[in-house]
Amino acid sequence: MKTPLLFLILTAITFEGHVHGQRIYASENPIAVGGHLTIHSDTPVPIGAWLFNGDVIMYIFSGENYTSYGWTDRLIYDKTTSSLEITSTRLQDSGIYKLQRFNGLNVQLDLSVQELISNVTLSAKSTNLVEFKDSAVLTCSISAGTSLTFWWLEGNSAISGGGGVQLSNGNATLTIMNVTRLNQGPFRCNVSNGLGFEVSPSVQLNISYGPDNTKIAAMSMKHIYKSGSDITLSCSADSSPPATIHWMVNNVYLNEFGPHLNLSNIKANQSGSYTCVFDNAVTMRQSNASMVIQILDPITAVVKQIGVPAILNKSFTLDCEVDGPVDTIQWWKDGDLMSAGNSTVFGPGNKTLTLSLVQHSDGGKYQCQASNAVSNTTSSFYTVVINFGPTTPVIHGPSYGETGSSVSFNCSAMSIPPSSYCWFFDGSIVSNTSQLIIGPLSFNMSGEYTCTAFNNVTGENSTSSTMLTVIEAIELVMISSNSTPIDQQNFTLTCQVLGPYDTIYWLKNNTLLRQDASNTSSPMFYFEKNMLHFTPLSIQSQGSYQCVATNKAAHHWSPQYTLLVNFGPTTPVIHGPSYGETGSSVSFNCSAMSIPPSSYCWFFDGSIVSNTSELIIGPLSFNMSGEYTCMAFNNVTGENSTSSTMLTVIEAKELVVMISSNSTPIDQQNFTLTCQVLEPYDTIYWLKNNTLLTQDASNTSSPMFYFEKNMLHFTPLSIQSQGSYQCVATNKAAHHWSPQYTLLVNFGPTTPVIHGPSYGETGSSVSFNCSAMSIPPSSYCWFFDGSIVSNTSELIIGPLSFNMSGEYTCMAFNNVTGENSTSSTMLTVIEAKGLVMISSNSTPIDQQNFTLTCQVLEPYDTIYWLKNNTLLTQDASNTSSPMFYFEKNMLHFTPLSIQSQGSYQCVATNKAAHHWSPQYTLLVNYGPLNVSISGPNSEKAGVSVSLTCSADSQPACHFYWFFNNESTPRGNGSVFYFIASKESEGSYTCQAKNDVTNITISQSKTFAVAGASAAHLTTKGGLIFMGLCALSAHFLQP
Repeated sequence: MKTPLLFLILTAITFEGHVHGQRIYASENPIAVGGHLTIHSDTPVPIGAWLFNGDVIMYIFSGENYTSYGWTDRLIYDKTTSSLEITSTRLQDSGIYKLQRFNGLNVQLDLSVQELISNVTLSAKSTNLVEFKDSAVLTCSISAGTSLTFWWLEGNSAISGGGGVQLSNGNATLTIMNVTRLNQGPFRCNVSNGLGFEVSPSVQLNISYGPDNTKIAAMSMKHIYKSGSDITLSCSADSSPPATIHWMVNNVYLNEFGPHLNLSNIKANQSGSYTCVFDNAVTMRQSNASMVIQILDPITAVVKQIGVPAILNKSFTLDCEVDGPVDTIQWWKDGDLMSAGNSTVFGPGNKTLTLSLVQHSDGGKYQCQASNAVSNTTSSFYTVVINFGPTTPVIHGPSYGETGSSVSFNCSAMSIPPSSYCWFFDGSIVSNTSQLIIGPLSFNMSGEYTCTAFNNVTGENSTSSTMLTVIEAIELVMISSNSTPIDQQNFTLTCQVLGPYDTIYWLKNNTLLRQDASNTSSPMFYFEKNMLHFTPLSIQSQGSYQCVATNKAAHHWSPQYTLLVNFGPTTPVIHGPSYGETGSSVSFNCSAMSIPPSSYCWFFDGSIVSNTSELIIGPLSFNMSGEYTCMAFNNVTGENSTSSTMLTVIEAKELVVMISSNSTPIDQQNFTLTCQVLEPYDTIYWLKNNTLLTQDASNTSSPMFYFEKNMLHFTPLSIQSQGSYQCVATNKAAHHWSPQYTLLVNFGPTTPVIHGPSYGETGSSVSFNCSAMSIPPSSYCWFFDGSIVSNTSELIIGPLSFNMSGEYTCMAFNNVTGENSTSSTMLTVIEAKGLVMISSNSTPIDQQNFTLTCQVLEPYDTIYWLKNNTLLTQDASNTSSPMFYFEKNMLHFTPLSIQSQGSYQCVATNKAAHHWSPQYTLLVNYGPLNVSISGPNSEKAGVSVSLTCSADSQPACHFYWFFNNESTPRGNGSVFYFIASKESEGSYTCQAKNDVTNITISQSKTFAVAGASAAHLTTKGGLIFMGLCALSAHFLQP
């Protein structure tokens, strides 16, 4: 109580001047509990006090301060600035702080001490809700925190109260009335105060809705179909969970479930209203969608003729017969649509087509096209042929005939169908075909021959006549001559004819022979009566001759006469060398043109040395030099002819020829090959790859080279210069060849080519291969960060780490050319993927949806799937394949089928590698199917009987046996035993149960004791229950 008294005293004796611009502010506001805070003052207060919520906590007097009880350990005063420091702040420290001067002026600060927010959680009263029925209640809770503000988020959008959204409990509770499918979340709450905020984990609501927005559609978007078609109806609805779908037709349920109804080979009696009924087992709501399908049988059309066939200038009618309901009929001719006209008339509904005045242009292929709502059919072609004629016959045949020969007349008239024919002579029929053959002829067969043509469809006929005169025949024609045909001598051919003739003409080589005075190069000849005179013969006169004797009836040809003109010999031509080496042999050949061929003789120094056309001399010596003469002689013409040649024998020398070089052949450098010859020679020439080497200045793509004496200069060498070279040294007698010289040009290296990846994973290894074209092969070095990392063409790096990313350089070096070349590639090391595996959280059951998930522990670029080691792709056109689709890292089967079974893998890829999951064997559970009972229908009393039940199922079924519809099974297992007796007669039912698919199917069989009253054996269809299989056998005595 002393302090207030002191303050009263102080205030009585101290006075301060007026204060300008006084202000206080906190170092932090708000501040966390346990924090350290300074409330700063802009201006020192010499006399005054600090107050908290109106209570004095510190007095200030002339640089001294006095702290109130309860604050002494937590306040620090700065007398220089009058600032107040508070340590270890508490929630209770929140309030109004005031700095008051003695003169009554004061400034204040509202301070908030707050607790940090921690452990924000969000809970839902229920996460499984039904649309339009349930309400969602979400509560946001914290473990610690004060001065709280609650914000609600759905996704990334803020939620505010209003309508069906209610906020309560200080906004800590969110209530959404009558949720919809749009309210699934995710929901989060954001709790904040002046110190910060914290967001809760998200909560997702599972809103069950539907079925609604139901749709039914046919795959082809039609309502009318042709019988025999395949139709797929599809139903869809918005529903969660997916609605079960049951199909109806004409308000009768089918044993068909699922989104698709496949109707194969449909019949007309399957028309009706098709409905899919949707049931949502959670919302307990039902909806449906319907569509009417009409099935019509396709129609066929046939064109038939009505009445008489089509006859020129008469009427003709066609009928279109259609075997079903028809909407329209159109007529086509030769592929063109027909329309009505002056002579084209259509009957009612276009069923008939009448051509009122048939013309030739009306002939062709006719079709009728009939159509209704489901089919459009076109008949087969009906070919209309216009019947007409006959026109006036045309007779082809001779006017004259020789006695003893035969003649032929042909009669033809334009007519459809073809006419029949008759021939008349002297009033009598001599033939009933279009061809008339008469012979052997005699003079009394001369006269008029008449042809009549008749058409049995049009009923018309027409006639025409021709005259025949019979004359005396020519018996024999042949060519003869009485002298030998020799070149440049006169010669005559005579045409001998037995019988009267009118003219004779000649042919040479099957061509008519004519005199042409202007052609001086042709042989000289002339005709005289039955003779052909050559004045004189020449070689051009040779050939095959015929003479032809003619009368009014025929041309008579002689046999071929071959005229061969004897001539020659011409001056002989000698082939052979002018020089020969001592010790060798030479050959001369002599030939001269001559018919018949000449005989030959060779002369040397006045003596005969050979009597054949070929002269071979050797071994040669110097005395065999000289003139050699060949004489040709023709023993028919009696003529001879000679020709001579000179041979000079020279001393034989062995020329040693070889190619050399004194430098290394390097690409783009000059290089010389030298042809070394040890003896004198005349010329040298070069070959490359067995081909003569010549300079071609115009070919700029060829290697540059030139010849100098015995040298071949390359200016410069190129890779194209490589090859096998030879030089050839010649003298007057022979050519001497060097051995092959292989020129291999050293070059390179070219710019290296690097093969290898651009990316690699940490922990793995990568390989780069470097290659460059070079002769000889290059040596290689690899550099990274300026250091050699390999001295071979292959660089293997690993295990990889991130610091191995960068540029890798390969250098190729040729130690002959002294050249080097470099190339670089970039490698980026990325993080390696972890485990890749396939999982599923449901049991695979036939005809139910199923999902495989590819779990990848690290980021990836793509995922693809394989089945049985084959890439899995979607093929919408293959309706026989299992239905599936891909979604992110999931493979959805909609639904599963037995064909879905197999070994699956997923492959996760990044830029560096493909990571394969282990094999996942998908075994689809199905059945039971095809339940059957085998065993006897009857046995004698006292005999042991066994019945065996079998079914197709995965996994294997359990079997239960029932007798005469009893509710309790008599036994289980696939085999059931009993003793045949009167009491054992009755119906035995096998119930096959699959515990995985929850399907049970029953099959029954009737048994009777042999010799007892007849029993009717029946087999009942299977009933489907929910149930599986195991094999066991029990013995049962009924």
